[in-house]
Formats: sequence, C-alpha cells, structure tokens
Amino acid sequence: MPDRAATQQTNKAPVRRKGAGRHRRSGEILDAAARVFAQHGYHGATTQQIADLLGIRQASLYYYFPSKEVALELVCMQGVEDFHERARAIASGTGSAAEKIAALVRAHLMPLLDTADYVRVFLNERQYLPHASRRRIAKWSRGIERVIAAVIKDGVRRGEFRPDVDPRLATLALLGMLNAVSAWYGKESTSLERISAEYVGLAISALAGPKARGR
Repeated sequence: MPDRAATQQTNKAPVRRKGAGRHRRSGEILDAAARVFAQHGYHGATTQQIADLLGIRQASLYYYFPSKEVALELVCMQGVEDFHERARAIASGTGSAAEKIAALVRAHLMPLLDTADYVRVFLNERQYLPHASRRRIAKWSRGIERVIAAVIKDGVRRGEFRPDVDPRLATLALLGMLNAVSAWYGKESTSLERISAEYVGLAISALAGPKARGR
C-alpha cells in the first residue's frame, strides 16, 4: 500500500505541471500571434490563422485573449516592455555616456535576431489599436525616449557630447534610425552585429564633442 503522504504529493503534482504548461502555452500562443500579425498586418490577420499555426481550435484562443485587438495589445506590450527594461538597466549601470549609448544601440537592434516579430508588430501595427490601448503602449514608448534623452543629457553635462546637442531631438533621430532597420533587415547580406557596430559609430560621431573626437 503506498504511503499516504507520497500519494498526496503525487495527487498534487499534476496541478503544478498544469500551471506550468499553461504558462508555456501562453507564450507559444503570443509568439504565434506576433508571427501572424508581422506577416499579414493587423487587418489581414485572423484568429483562425493564429489557431492554424498552433494546430488548435480557434475557440481555444479565447481562453488566452478575448479578441484580436487584445492579442495585438499583448504583443505590442511585450515588445515595448522588453525595450524599456533593457534601456533602464543600461542607463542605470556604470560607464560613460558614450558607452551607454553604444549599449542602447546594440540592445535596440539585437532583438531582431530572436524576437523580430514582436519588434515589427510594435513598430508597424500598434497604430491600429483602440485609443485606450495606444495610450497604454505610448506611455512605455515615452519612457524609452526619456531614458535615452537622460543619457544624452548626461553626456552633454560631462563634456562627452557637444554642448549644442538637443537631447530630445537627438533621441528621436536615434530611434528613427534604429527603428528603420526592422523594415530592411534580412534583405541585406550585412549581419546585425555589423549593422550595430556601424550605427554605434554613427551615433557617437554625431553626438561627440571636440574632445571626444580627438581621443
């Protein structure tokens, strides 16, 4: 006869595995939604396409999100939160302003290696979200802008960057340059590492003051 405590433990185990399985499944479903939105655009995408990619019934998706709009917001939120977390970690770390800008450039581009669908959906499809959802996403976007602008402002204060640099305009220019990569990356033979190195050089050269250029 099995031990009572062991039997109780065995009975509890499937519950824990089920919870872990649900968590993994949620990630798989969000990945599938990101891929469908990236390939077809929000208006061209359907929940049936997401279900087909996963090999499940369309109705099963509603356990994870109630509508296509909610799925889009979840994908966009994941993309922007990842950007924001990386940017904050870099900005709050050690190093010169130039080193932080270099790290921010690399951190902004490297997700194209493994989470390109999320990046492209965030950049291209968030405009189709309802007003309230767009506002929630926009708060995170502005947070990224503030983090980068603060690093640039600190670089100006330290004398690393030109005294006439406008941190806000420089931030928008930098993000515009970086975000544009998602539209053509993969169509060129250049590696993302090479692109990152080139863009770091362009950013630092544009921001650097006379002392920094002479080093």
